[in-house]
Amino acid sequence: MVGSVSALRLWLCGLLVWASPTLAHFQEIIPSADVLPQGGQVTLNLTFTHPFARGPVMEMERPARVGVLKGGQQTDLSGQILRRLIDGKGAWIVRHDLVEPGAAIFFVEPQPYWEQAEGKFIVHYAKVVVDSFASGEGWDALVSLPVEIRPLTRPTGLWAGNVFMGVVLKKGKPVPFAEVEVEFVNDGSVVAPNDAFVMQVIKADANGTFIYAKPRAGWWGFAALLEADRLRLSPDGKEPPVEEGALIWVKSTDMN
Repeated sequence: MVGSVSALRLWLCGLLVWASPTLAHFQEIIPSADVLPQGGQVTLNLTFTHPFARGPVMEMERPARVGVLKGGQQTDLSGQILRRLIDGKGAWIVRHDLVEPGAAIFFVEPQPYWEQAEGKFIVHYAKVVVDSFASGEGWDALVSLPVEIRPLTRPTGLWAGNVFMGVVLKKGKPVPFAEVEVEFVNDGSVVAPNDAFVMQVIKADANGTFIYAKPRAGWWGFAALLEADRLRLSPDGKEPPVEEGALIWVKSTDMN
């Protein structure tokens, strides 16, 4: 009887953790570097997870599309991605050579993820900028994703404490007063005083513009979560909401 009660308590605790609003889903696309001073190969890790809490990782099916925008040209990298396991869940990795100066904007369109606990589908269109040969050029080009964040601050070569500004777009148009969630990719060195510190929240202005000062070195994710216009059938045959996320990943570096 005691064992059954203990098991029930553990199950309830787990349910509360999974239902916690602080455990926000973020589609990661994290490169091995944000700037390649001499060009070369960059490795990108694609994981669907909770960055600050360091998990749990969600199963990520083969993405619908992975690519890179450089010099106005898009290159499909979908055939080059490799599956790997993180905590027993599927994730992906891709490597790409940057041989010319200029910003390369890597992006991923994942398969819709059915979140049973929230009763909705999640599709996070995520991107990250890697500057080859530290050119400082081409970083504000748009991939033309259904939802996207246009950076107003160059998202490479930033010090910790620098601000990052962006505009939330849907179908290429600014989204007034969009809510933007912000999370730090925690390496285990940061302990939040309480759940309120795990995820930061910003409200964009009437022009869809937001600003945030990143207080620590490392990777930061900015996610504007919007409701999709189209519906999808859920496993139970209903048409629940579809959350489309516009994500961009930005790195800060300590000024030593």
